[in-house]
Amino acid sequence: MRKLRMGMVGGGIGSFMGDVHRKASGLDGMIELVCGAFNSSLEKTIASGKALYLPEDRCYGSYQEMIEKEKQLPEGERMDFVTIVTPNHLHFEPAKMALENGFHVVCDKPMTLTVEEAKTLEKLVEKTGLLFALTHNYTGNAMVKQARAMVLNGDLGAIYKVQVQYLQGWMTAEVNEQAKIKPWRADPTKSGIGGSLADIGTHAENLVSYITNSEIAEVAADLGRIGKDRVLDNDGNILLRMKNGAKGTMSISQVATGEENALIVKIYGSKGSIEWNQEDSTKLIAKWVDKPQQTFTPDGIAVYDNVRAISRIPKGHPEGYLEAFGNIYKAFGLHLMSILENKTIEKPDYPSVKEGVNGVEFIYAAVKSDKENSVWTALKA
Repeated sequence: MRKLRMGMVGGGIGSFMGDVHRKASGLDGMIELVCGAFNSSLEKTIASGKALYLPEDRCYGSYQEMIEKEKQLPEGERMDFVTIVTPNHLHFEPAKMALENGFHVVCDKPMTLTVEEAKTLEKLVEKTGLLFALTHNYTGNAMVKQARAMVLNGDLGAIYKVQVQYLQGWMTAEVNEQAKIKPWRADPTKSGIGGSLADIGTHAENLVSYITNSEIAEVAADLGRIGKDRVLDNDGNILLRMKNGAKGTMSISQVATGEENALIVKIYGSKGSIEWNQEDSTKLIAKWVDKPQQTFTPDGIAVYDNVRAISRIPKGHPEGYLEAFGNIYKAFGLHLMSILENKTIEKPDYPSVKEGVNGVEFIYAAVKSDKENSVWTALKA
């Protein structure tokens, strides 16, 4: 037994997501950061490495150099996998090179800028047999897993309606400043064809699909581009048709003034319904046809065994964002350890390359639908 060795692309000191990934991957003591290409500047990469107590010779000037040099190290020293925490346009090439050189991958969402790139990675994963985890962190939350378990167990009956919203207000300042503030998420060359669709819409898409165990089949989208010279969407309302026959709605926005991180999902079935609110993430509300309303909490009464197993602290103590990320790293890490120890196990519960393809197809379908006056558009061509 040993710790899994992680290399990181992007995420230098000062990066919010880099810090999140480092903390989350270390929650269970099974993963250690051993190297990184933290910045396009070698000087900044070395400075980040020093702050993270890494030796200078494991701090690389580019992801290409990192992958090539790590591959040359003895098997007992080289990294086991690469974590990619860069802006969207810098996901595909590092992931592709890592897979081609025998390294497993953990990647932020959306997986790629285009459907073609996403399917290229999917084929590479299938060809190489390597592991690929996509950090849709909200599916790592204990109460989200309880919601999915209740659907799979038939507790809610037949699912016929879904509602999901993901509302933020941080771009309102950009609108008020007439687009003087231009983060990379507003730049099509770095974000892709989706703005808020890529940033938060893919989370909403993945959350609905995960809980219901059914992919979105078609969308009818009406997207907003609020603010002077705005090119990419920062607001939108989308009708959904699920493969299981359910219908639903999705509302996303990053110009919802006053909202912080209002991700809420509601699932309605013939026997009951459930509601989960990310800002109160340790509670899952269930409403029933024939019995009183229930509130589920991690490690509480009546939660499923797989939910209790990922609850890290006693009930009444809040768990949230980092722990959900940590659960994805833990599931990925257990899977990777089984491979390194030549053991065969069923794939643990974490988002993979397939979910990455679904997310990019969702972006493209929604943008196409919006351009064609909200016509119904299938996710898969």
